[in-house]
Amino acid sequence: MKYVGAHVSASGGVENAPLNAHRIGAKAFGLFTRNQKRWYSKPLDEKSIEAFKENCEKYGYEPFQILPHDSYLINLGHPDPAALKKSRTAFLDEMQRCQQLGIDRLNFHPGSHLNLTDEESCMKIIAESVNIALDKTQGVLAVIENTAGQGTNLGYTFEQIRFIIDHIEDKARVGVCIDTAHTYSAGYEIKSAEGFENTFKKFDEVIGFQYLKGMHLNDSKKAHASRVDRHDLIGQGTLGAEVFIRIMNDRRFDNIPMILETPDESRWQEEIAFLYASVK
Repeated sequence: MKYVGAHVSASGGVENAPLNAHRIGAKAFGLFTRNQKRWYSKPLDEKSIEAFKENCEKYGYEPFQILPHDSYLINLGHPDPAALKKSRTAFLDEMQRCQQLGIDRLNFHPGSHLNLTDEESCMKIIAESVNIALDKTQGVLAVIENTAGQGTNLGYTFEQIRFIIDHIEDKARVGVCIDTAHTYSAGYEIKSAEGFENTFKKFDEVIGFQYLKGMHLNDSKKAHASRVDRHDLIGQGTLGAEVFIRIMNDRRFDNIPMILETPDESRWQEEIAFLYASVK
């Protein structure tokens, strides 16, 4: 079964996210569990935690249907020790928030070397950062999102993601989120039927579908292999609608949260309906 939704607002408290998801007909949702533009946020209060759990139960959202995203400020591969410590502290807080809310996974961008170290050293720092957070939490998967490879961001090839996984100690608590726009911009040709099959055959060979714990369904404003991260509405970007119809009819993508991060939230209900209507 497909579980499609969107990255909804948690304004006013995390307990509002499942309400906002339900309003647009979502069967899954993403959220920020804290302000994504600040390093520090006040702890979750017990009322919000209980209300979040109650609302999830009321509208039928189980933990595997929820894919929170960590703060964009975090760089788990930062070469500077002080900046790395700041990122690790924030990431641990996000993992702990998921644990408090009963959410079983947290999506994150791997990190950036900032031209201050080499790629392999940075990826080892990323893996060490994940190991630290996993050691201090329980029941929450660290889900690595593939990137477009913009700037010095790592995680834009399947091999880089595999390298990070190989250096994470508890492989039962690591997963991968595939963003369609990032995949295309990074150089994987998923637009054609042949390219789609070749790409996901390689994904299975290098990483393995057992690690796929979520997807971000986004069209791309930019061209194939542009290495630029810009999302577009489903069917209106350089990817086009067919790839999303293909995903919706491919059982390899069953039973994971599939989250829209397209730029116009007023269109999310329409996009979700379109995706479900495309199931043959």
